[in-house]
Amino acid sequence: MSNRPRSSLRRILEDLGSTVLDVAASPGELDAEVTGVHIYDPLDELLLPEGNILLAVGVESAGQICALLDAAGPAAGVVVKQPVDVDELVRAKVLETGVAVLGLTRAASWAQVAALLRSLLAEGDLTEPGEAPADDLFSLANAVCALLDAPVTIEDRSSRVLAYSGRQDEADPGRVETVLGRQVPMRYRRMLEERGFFRKLYQSHEPVYLELDGDSIHRAAVAVRSGDEILGSIWAAVREPLSDQRQRALADAAKIVALQLLRQRAGADTRRRLRADLLSTVLAGGRDAAEAAGRLGVASERLCVLAAQLSGRSDGDAARRESDRQRFCDALALHVGAIHPKAAAALVGSVAYAVLPLHAGSGGEEESRAVRVAESFLARVGPRHPANIGVGRLAGNLSEVARSRADADRALRVLRARDASGAVAGYTGVHFEALLLQLADLAEAEEQTPTGPYERLLAYDAEHGSELVPTLRAYLDAFGDVNAAAARVHVHANTFRYRLKRLTEIGGLDLGDSEARLTVMLQMRIFGR
Repeated sequence: MSNRPRSSLRRILEDLGSTVLDVAASPGELDAEVTGVHIYDPLDELLLPEGNILLAVGVESAGQICALLDAAGPAAGVVVKQPVDVDELVRAKVLETGVAVLGLTRAASWAQVAALLRSLLAEGDLTEPGEAPADDLFSLANAVCALLDAPVTIEDRSSRVLAYSGRQDEADPGRVETVLGRQVPMRYRRMLEERGFFRKLYQSHEPVYLELDGDSIHRAAVAVRSGDEILGSIWAAVREPLSDQRQRALADAAKIVALQLLRQRAGADTRRRLRADLLSTVLAGGRDAAEAAGRLGVASERLCVLAAQLSGRSDGDAARRESDRQRFCDALALHVGAIHPKAAAALVGSVAYAVLPLHAGSGGEEESRAVRVAESFLARVGPRHPANIGVGRLAGNLSEVARSRADADRALRVLRARDASGAVAGYTGVHFEALLLQLADLAEAEEQTPTGPYERLLAYDAEHGSELVPTLRAYLDAFGDVNAAAARVHVHANTFRYRLKRLTEIGGLDLGDSEARLTVMLQMRIFGR
């Protein structure tokens, strides 16, 4: 196990391997600390936090690379698609700035490398100074690779790649595609399922061997388990069955991987709880908010709070619901983190809260921008995570974040009251509806009941089975248009006029009085009859 920090540039390059990234020009030692990932956009001002890796999308020529190195300032490295145009000017600029230039394989997409880098950096999040880094599955994968003399991947139950060894370029195109996407492609998983290989793998406590067709290299695999629970599997690309000695080595490695996966699971749960506690402190906006924001790396000015909640059915398995909420929150954290490096998100109860820093704007523009961010996120997660998001007003500083969080909660509640799904609401857009819900809460808490004409109409309908209250509601909703109101309750206009006359007599309601109309409309909304 290496003693180097997990966030160093050299360590990240070792973990990813030359299959993904290679050094095109180096200023010397690659021990610069990596703090985040930033995607270059030539249309935006480059505000790069110190230690970020800059993904130089669309940058090709040596001149462009030199200009970007000048602008990158405190970056840990700049990534350019291979082949990288490195000349003497680029090498000189790398030495002058101290920023390494890395080459990204042509087969990888920018989205893939961004996800890979963020997943590696996330393993060291929220550790205290002096804490050891998370257990290193990548080093273990390399150790198993050396024992078996074959490239290795460690995968979870969903065939997502948790870690991989070096020498992946010796494997087949399917393995390279798996490593780049951090997920076994669906066509390969379907083939393995159809051949019953997963069933055989998970039923066996010993390594199993799979002969693949065509140009694919065969596989040896073993299930990683804790008691009866399957945690994942180890896969080696081999050209022939393993010897007895290597079979035992692979089986022993599975036990070590199981221990590390269990430790990582416990560590991830702890980090998530810590993150939720810190974000809760920030959202409260008290005297400890500044310290919590500092530990989270959250901005302290011009913040907007988003409150997101899954809108699907709440019945079913409780563990499954909690897992869905956590995956949804993780996706939200990745989305806001890609927009601003000092954003943060965490699950607090059943609601995923995000704190999003915003650039200066004018006249409520910030809230509209936050609404667009939320709409973009829901469009990305789509039907997999049907949800609603409430957006609070802009908080100028940490002391105002509690108000923005309350705004977001109220906007989210309005969407729930509408029985919406996949909707976003800014607080200013639903302000009046939120006030009505608050009034309804107050009336319920003080055990208040309808009064005046509305009370008399409710009592008459309850006693005689009549439809005077629905008639009144239709009339008010139609702004006094009798024909439109009659169509809403599916009666003839003359019948509707008769009912209207009866309700004014029984309730004592003067429909010509605007104050009387407002009073009864508010009671209908507050008491929800």
